[in-house]
Amino acid sequence: MVGNGLPLVIVLLLLGTAVFLAFRSRNLQEQSGLPPGDVIYSDSGAWFPNADVLVASAYGLSGKPDYLVQQADGSIVPVEIKSGRAPYEPWEGHVLQLAAYCLLTEEAYGQRPPFGILQYQDKAFAIDYTPDLEEDLLDLLTEMRDSQFEGELDRDHNDWQRCARCGMNNVCYQRIA
Repeated sequence: MVGNGLPLVIVLLLLGTAVFLAFRSRNLQEQSGLPPGDVIYSDSGAWFPNADVLVASAYGLSGKPDYLVQQADGSIVPVEIKSGRAPYEPWEGHVLQLAAYCLLTEEAYGQRPPFGILQYQDKAFAIDYTPDLEEDLLDLLTEMRDSQFEGELDRDHNDWQRCARCGMNNVCYQRIA
């Protein structure tokens, strides 16, 4: 295979490598829980570093979704990755966090996401971003804003694991963990 045969072998090896990498890339995206499309934002650093915070000034809201994926139809889908195993149905707090990312996405990109994805270790949930869910989020934001000026707030749960992970654990007078 000296002479004319060698370039053909190199071309075939490169083509085989390209096909392998394309299948591997698709497999990794499926395993990640991301929907089909282009990752246009990532807070994980897995695709590219990103220091941009999404802001919705009118609502006093800011945040960084784990991923934003632009689908073939142009819609943008926020994806929130959770490290634990999936509950029977998504936790309300996780759904509202995803709704906040939908609102932030709409503010930042000028288009309303049709849904978002909560990806747990073992299962993903597609959550429709409905007007009712948006209203629940806005009600919660109003409640949070109104309560920030009330002196002491009572703990609203009895979950010691949640307390142990809380960022306010070291100053909370009601902690249980």
